[in-house]
Amino acid sequence: MDELKKIEQEINQDRRGFIKKMLKGAIGGSLLLVMPATASEISKQIPGMEDENELFIKDKKFAFVVDITGCIGCGSCCIADKNEYQVPDGHYRTWVERYIIDEEDNVYVDSPDGGLGGYTEPRTDIEHDIRDTFFAPKLCNMCEKPSCVQVCPVGATFRTDDGFILIDSDRCVACSYCVQACPYSVRFISPVTHTAEKCTWCYHRVRKGMLPACVNVCPVGARKFGDLNDRESEVFQLLHQPNVISVLKPSMGNKPSLHYLGLRREVI
Repeated sequence: MDELKKIEQEINQDRRGFIKKMLKGAIGGSLLLVMPATASEISKQIPGMEDENELFIKDKKFAFVVDITGCIGCGSCCIADKNEYQVPDGHYRTWVERYIIDEEDNVYVDSPDGGLGGYTEPRTDIEHDIRDTFFAPKLCNMCEKPSCVQVCPVGATFRTDDGFILIDSDRCVACSYCVQACPYSVRFISPVTHTAEKCTWCYHRVRKGMLPACVNVCPVGARKFGDLNDRESEVFQLLHQPNVISVLKPSMGNKPSLHYLGLRREVI
């Protein structure tokens, strides 16, 4: 009984420190004492969700469509995201990859500084003539079956009722399990907050009826966002037309809500 009281006191004094010790094996047999909160409990702590006047979006099913055939690699989306969230240098919630295919079908992929500066300089290390070049933006896939949620030992990563995968930074202990579990490599441990971070599709903006920041600034409309339950929405129209639309790594079984128009076989 005395041992249980000591553990309870330690939890109350430094909850995150306690869980870190537990994950490292310093406090054996204590895992069952840490029960993750429900999504509804955690969601109240997310910035932008405590306002009762916000738009109710539970009856909506949001989807994101990236048009690879239209993306020009300007980096405006990356700049908007960095400004919106003060993303630390060297880390990216969204980024743009450049794919170059030469005449010998060799594929070169790069993303200098996440595409923040655009792609104004050609590569000089390619020996053969270039046959094709295109850009592929990357961001959270907002999966219907998210592996990141399954592996989080403290319930910090969760899926909301309206289908968004979010992170409660107050609960996150930076164990990196979710970073390793994500098949799309969209998560990182912030050197500033020391918690997991990723793209949220600008959930705080969406709940107010606004578009994600990256969608708002794209000069060519290569990023599209909307409600699949609205038959008049652009994303519904795109996903119900005979276009070449697919998702990344479908064999993983995560069922992404991020779709790509004109997805190429070279995209990894």
